[in-house]
Amino acid sequence: YHGLYNHGATCYLNSVLQVLFMTEEFREAVIRLTNPKLSHRTADPYDILRALEVNNGMTLKRKIPFYFLLLLPVREQQDAAEYFERILRKTSGNAAKGMVRMWFVCVFQIFHGRLSHRTECLNCQTVTDSEGPFWHLPLELEDSPGENYSVENGINMFFTPTIFNGDNQVYCEICDVKFFQKYVITQHPDVLLLMLKRFDFSYQFMSYIKIHCKADVPHTIRIPEFLFRTSHIAELFCVDQNQTYELYAVVEHFGDLRGGHYHAKIKSKDEGGKWFVFDDSSVTQRSKSPFPDNVDVVQSHSAYLLFYRRKGE
Repeated sequence: YHGLYNHGATCYLNSVLQVLFMTEEFREAVIRLTNPKLSHRTADPYDILRALEVNNGMTLKRKIPFYFLLLLPVREQQDAAEYFERILRKTSGNAAKGMVRMWFVCVFQIFHGRLSHRTECLNCQTVTDSEGPFWHLPLELEDSPGENYSVENGINMFFTPTIFNGDNQVYCEICDVKFFQKYVITQHPDVLLLMLKRFDFSYQFMSYIKIHCKADVPHTIRIPEFLFRTSHIAELFCVDQNQTYELYAVVEHFGDLRGGHYHAKIKSKDEGGKWFVFDDSSVTQRSKSPFPDNVDVVQSHSAYLLFYRRKGE
């Protein structure tokens, strides 16, 4: 595998580009649609960038191909999650017809999902749906000294129905009874990206901070099925997501809010499930898996972006 040169502070970009390249479904689709003669064994991330450049109808700069994504300035560290989404949006935003349209559909099938924000009256069952696309699910972290953040519990909390109470109380326009809300994935992506919100606003310090707590990262996750009963009605609400995902890549951040370093740990299908560390121009194989298949949960103090592939894909 090939590393990527750091042009000043582009480790955030290098890490997500390597995840894109090592996502075999993505890489092979790009090669198949743009350069069928190129072997997936001889391709490197720059070949993927060149293919994306062709589809996007833009011109690469000779020295720094990242410019075609308008990712300036390269000497200031940016947020890896934001630029991962920007890459996908820019490379699919000009889709219209023919091969470009095929590429657009391919990207959306792999990384793109649809999420419904549903509110429902506890009395008359009036339902309001607001559906939109998503590239990642954000999980709120709590920096509790001595306690780990559970990613699995975070997912459960994200999809747990919530009743509006107190200052957030909302009433139905029809029968004046409280609402509850829930999120439902209506279209599951092949690759589910979880973002641990390590960079967040602190009302205690009235500024943005980085949350350094350890996270319990599960090997597999399941989008939960929820049964929800209220005292107002005898009906049982069922939210059946019924999808299981398996971890294959982690983008980690070391340092604080103002600076630091990104790298990626990625499991390779091509190499029989071996894990590699992609740290800018350096690529090394791990002699021991950082996220073993036979271990349910691994602790990490630096995990930021978690990439899960849908099982069976």
